Amino acid sequence: MKKQNNIISEPGLTNQLKKGTTINGDLSSESDARIDGVINGNLNVKGKIIIGNTGEITGDITCAFCEISGKVKGKLMIKENLTLKSTADYTGDITVNKLIIEPGALFNGTCKMSSIKDAGTFKTEKA
Repeated sequence: MKKQNNIISEPGLTNQLKKGTTINGDLSSESDARIDGVINGNLNVKGKIIIGNTGEITGDITCAFCEISGKVKGKLMIKENLTLKSTADYTGDITVNKLIIEPGALFNGTCKMSSIKDAGTFKTEKA
């Protein structure tokens, strides 16, 4: 088990949604997640979420760490770090502790920088 700022992540226990797969509905997980497919619904993960280049999410995201390379529309409530990679296309409002935006990333919305004690306490609504 590796520990990231009090977030415990078990090696090999990352949920993966592959390209070509679509989920219509909310998704919750105790472990990390990698999204290369499409989710139309809210995503609540205790650990880290990686949204790959082909990943698309329309809904709110709550997690400890998030890295976006794909397309996301909805609210983000991130306990620790959010990274918008150069290929990211994000529309919505962000509440985060630390924000990293690479050159080339698209961000349309607002950002509130604050320390979030428990990302799992946020209530999300569909975007």
